[in-house]
Amino acid sequence: MVRMANQIASFFRPYPHGEAVKGVAGHLKGFWESRMLAMLFTHRDSGAEGLDPLVVEAIDKILRPQGLPGQTA
Repeated sequence: MVRMANQIASFFRPYPHGEAVKGVAGHLKGFWESRMLAMLFTHRDSGAEGLDPLVVEAIDKILRPQGLPGQTA
């Protein structure tokens, strides 16, 4: 999961920073199923070890999957 998320960040890295974050967030939201997103949020919440900073920033741009602790509207 970390490797896949980081590969997405690598693809968007050449874009301007704001577009890169938006691109990573859009890809995660559009193509990852909710249980994959839940695992990603849980990993980020437990320290984000190994996650590319673009992924960490992009995660904050998408809603947490339903039922995951820390759900915000």
